[in-house]
Amino acid sequence: MNPNYPPSPVDASGLQRCGGVFDYPGKQRTLAELDQRSRADDFWTDAARAQVTMKQIADLRAELDELDLVGKQLDEAGETIEILGDEAGAAAEVDRLIEQAFAGLDALEMAANFDQPYDSHGAIVTIHAGAGGVDAADWTEILSRMYLRWAEKRGYKAHVTEESLAEEAGLKSITFFIRGKNAYGMLESERGVHRLVRISPFDAAARRHTSFASIDIVPEIEGDDVTTEIKPEDLRIETFKAGGAGGQYVNKTESAIRIIHVPTNTIVASQQERSQLQNREVAMTILRAKLAQREREEREAKLMELRGERRANEWGSQIRSYVMNPYQMVKDHRTGVESGNTAAILEGDIDEFIWPYLQQRKRFTGVV
Repeated sequence: MNPNYPPSPVDASGLQRCGGVFDYPGKQRTLAELDQRSRADDFWTDAARAQVTMKQIADLRAELDELDLVGKQLDEAGETIEILGDEAGAAAEVDRLIEQAFAGLDALEMAANFDQPYDSHGAIVTIHAGAGGVDAADWTEILSRMYLRWAEKRGYKAHVTEESLAEEAGLKSITFFIRGKNAYGMLESERGVHRLVRISPFDAAARRHTSFASIDIVPEIEGDDVTTEIKPEDLRIETFKAGGAGGQYVNKTESAIRIIHVPTNTIVASQQERSQLQNREVAMTILRAKLAQREREEREAKLMELRGERRANEWGSQIRSYVMNPYQMVKDHRTGVESGNTAAILEGDIDEFIWPYLQQRKRFTGVV
């Protein structure tokens, strides 16, 4: 377990200083400005921009409410000490209030790391099976479940848009959206190759196998952030029948969409929506996000330094290893964080790896 997770609480007397760290006055000013803008007569003329502004207002109010709650809890702790002193139960009540305040500060400290342009956006997650045959396909399915469980625990909304079943078991690939406050900021740390070592359930001789899966994560682009121009002549669009469970559930029409952006050979697909038009819209959303990410990478050398060279989906390229035999250990090779609780991690308890990565990212001059 990483000793720096969760973040260390600050002393209660430092609340005023924390207000400065979290820029409480600045957030109040920004909220007032946005609130005033939202009252303008022509505010809803541009509905897309208005919705983005309303989301900013809601997020700022939530952050200020969280800071106010921490202050209230510490004030109550101080008042309890003054009024009750050494009376029975006073110490336990003070401890409870301070513990709640520290938990709130922990969450706020993590949120303060999400200061990059797309951190607050939703995330588009794509997982591909790498080297390892059927075990890699099974590993891809296990990882997808891990992230979907993580999203569920955090109250995020998840939506699978495409999955390609492997022949024997597991998935060749899967793409899904995870939407919620700072979803991309949290999951950006997961981009890379993930390695699994275990006794293969597909090997009759019960030998240990190593398999790989690669995870690509891009921010969902919306509203005014859509700047990438996509020329229709650069697209090759293919339709196919979406997979189903069989019988009455088999899709008898070619509603699924695959779009290839020819100049960059970027391929996206969507098959989970009811109509071809809906699948096309989802696929175009994913394509815009991937092309925008590509542009950012080409434009910003420092982003490439942090993201690291895109490596082959095989030996020597992993960012994290999940060892289930001969011992239980999950290790992040970038931060050095280790945990022996592999079962909990595969059930979505991955925050202990995300937080150290965010701290490390912050040390690299805050560039993402």
